Amino acid sequence: MNLNIVPLKFSNDPLLRKLKERLSLYFESVNIFYTPVNIEPAYNQLRRQYHSTKILESIIKSNPESDGLFLVLTDMDLFVPVLTHVFGEAQLNGKFSIVSVCRLYEEFYTAESDPKLLLSRSIKEILHEIGHNFGLYHCKNWECVMHASNSVEDIDIKGSVYCEECSAILKAKNLPLPSVL
Repeated sequence: MNLNIVPLKFSNDPLLRKLKERLSLYFESVNIFYTPVNIEPAYNQLRRQYHSTKILESIIKSNPESDGLFLVLTDMDLFVPVLTHVFGEAQLNGKFSIVSVCRLYEEFYTAESDPKLLLSRSIKEILHEIGHNFGLYHCKNWECVMHASNSVEDIDIKGSVYCEECSAILKAKNLPLPSVL
């Protein structure tokens, strides 16, 4: 299976290279896919955030017949109307997802930069959203990457792999995702 990473208003090239390298262990190919999508209609001026569902809809319309999974990677702060923010969103049993690294940077919370922590948080959220693409729901197991994350602390606490139950579902579908990172 192929993974297409779609950088959209994304400026961290070193992180992009590391994510591509890490995700290449689990997918036949990982490609960087640039697309000229206008996402400005997704911007909410009052919230100063972008509506993640509207961005996904724009990407879907621009790539309706493309092969593989599409992961939009962005620096923009995302929301859905019922939440203050989201780290990502995905089509359940679909091929499109989005992850924002905006709130994954340690600098968002403190004055310190931590590239290793950013990579760890990013991988967890990417695997979480891709898990939804493959039909996984939120898991109650805190050690599972599919555990829901409402805060960055939740991301830091949860595991970076799929639990036995989630792994079994993926294995039954013959999917290439990691049970160990």
